[in-house]
Amino acid sequence: MQITDRIHALKIPFQIPVAPGKTLERFVYVYLIVGGEICIIDSGVQNTSAVIFDYLKKLGRKPQDISLLVLTHAHPDHIGSARAIHAATKCKVAAHPDAKAWIEDVEIQFNERPVPGFHALVGGSTPVDRLLHDGDVIDLETVALEVILTPGHARGSISLYCKEEGVLFAGDAIPQANDLPIYDDAATAVASIKRLKGLSGIEYLLASWMDPLAGAAVYKMMDAGLEYMQRIHGAIGEIAAKGKVDDPMELCARMVQILGLPEIAVNPLIAKSFVSHLHSDGSVKNLTFINGAG
Repeated sequence: MQITDRIHALKIPFQIPVAPGKTLERFVYVYLIVGGEICIIDSGVQNTSAVIFDYLKKLGRKPQDISLLVLTHAHPDHIGSARAIHAATKCKVAAHPDAKAWIEDVEIQFNERPVPGFHALVGGSTPVDRLLHDGDVIDLETVALEVILTPGHARGSISLYCKEEGVLFAGDAIPQANDLPIYDDAATAVASIKRLKGLSGIEYLLASWMDPLAGAAVYKMMDAGLEYMQRIHGAIGEIAAKGKVDDPMELCARMVQILGLPEIAVNPLIAKSFVSHLHSDGSVKNLTFINGAG
């Protein structure tokens, strides 16, 4: 799918095994910036490299034209084909320092965050050639990408703003309302969404777990993400007001029921998201969402 003259989007479906005989259907987007050289933003899951290379052939380009792969963060559906792309093209791989360890040694990530089906999603470890920091600019000849640190969803999460095209590549920084809430820290996740919302001139929002958006829908999606986080926070506050919940999985099960999420959402990853709204003593953190509302 072509978004602008230079930017293309590839939608990559994949499955996550959640129980014997049961899988969760998901998708993730990979983005290509096509110029004299080609930059790829995120690599998708394992075997996405073949889809990317086939798409380039249809454009009359070859894999070796890829000079840079930028990873918005280190989760499996973003780094899954990084090793294959790097091996085939010898491109540079760029990421934030806080994501580096999980990219360069995927077994560290698996031990610290054992996602179901991890090794089916990730093709292996990849060296990071370039470290990206908040405020850095990636010069791609005809366009430039401003690096914006947007932590919360994951360690070392970044977004990329291409002012020339009015395009924001947001990774997973903006949660999708009523979808699975996955973030490491609620407070920083909210702050990151608000920071992105403060950018002016965004014409296209290119995120990972939602279809590309344009025009007024861009900022509406950011508002919807904040409202979803606020709804979650409010429900956790009501639960906490009735007494401390010591078991994260119990809190998760109650929240999944309140939010109307599928039963498979009762798992440690989602539980971690809900627990991040609380202090260690079980009290609710003071978070500011929209118009000063907590």
